[in-house]
Amino acid sequence: MSQKVIVVGSLSMDLVLTVPRLPLVGETIKGDSFSNFVGGKGNNQALAAAKLGASVSMLGLLGKDNYGDIVLGNLQQNNVDCRHMLRTDKTGTGIANIWVGPAGENVIVIIPNANGALSPQLVEENKAIFDDAAVLLLQLEIPLETVTRAAHLARECGVKVILNPAPAPADGKLPAELLGCVDIIVPNETEAMLITGINPDTEENALRCAEKLLAMGPGTVVLTLGARGALIVEQSGNHQFISSFQVKVVDSTAAGDAFLGAMAAGLADNLTAGQAVKQGCAAGALACTRAGAAPSLPSKEALSTLLENATG
Repeated sequence: MSQKVIVVGSLSMDLVLTVPRLPLVGETIKGDSFSNFVGGKGNNQALAAAKLGASVSMLGLLGKDNYGDIVLGNLQQNNVDCRHMLRTDKTGTGIANIWVGPAGENVIVIIPNANGALSPQLVEENKAIFDDAAVLLLQLEIPLETVTRAAHLARECGVKVILNPAPAPADGKLPAELLGCVDIIVPNETEAMLITGINPDTEENALRCAEKLLAMGPGTVVLTLGARGALIVEQSGNHQFISSFQVKVVDSTAAGDAFLGAMAAGLADNLTAGQAVKQGCAAGALACTRAGAAPSLPSKEALSTLLENATG
């Protein structure tokens, strides 16, 4: 039976504009459409795992505003345990402004608001969330010290820690105190290059990049490579490339979060690392076929169909 996935992270309301092309600096263009979607990397990853049938609990901070009501209600409707969700009247719910181009490419600006107020103390006060958990998912849209404290608490409770270093710090530096508590680090190509200084643009460079990440402390590196799939490298020296799934891209927003949620759900369900990463690749591909963050996260049935067709 699948064990619990917990997510400590960010939640936001995504304000999404589709545009005929991404504008140049100083340029005004006419957009095609505007929509609101629930978002935030923590929220998306929790929803992604829950939609695949995992038992999921979320710890995050929302404003006491309409956006916060919508985000919280959506989590509850998707069977995410919200007993450790928090609200504040000192700031609003996080916001993300997303421009999506015609090929699904996107540019994103986030305003943390309540996400920036999720403190290590609040995590301490809610450490019961770690009870009976198998996997913790972390990202970097909340304060770094909060992420580090959550990782320490998870390690003390015997919970596997997965870190999605997104967005990567501008200087590329992550504290050794955090990385030493991470079982699996999952960066994309841009994040991996910022952290290591190595562009994983070829198979050889991807291996070099992953090995440099391993030397920083995590037990395993899963490097996501977009249309090229993903690379798994372990401290033992074992490595494995997992192929991607070919789909028509509509909007790549939340593809990475779909990958993380599906991978975590797989690990909580006792899949091997290779099986869990393959499940993640399939979920990430499916997320690219629909607009918006949360609406694009695939169901268990859609994921099963893609995996079966790929192996059938």
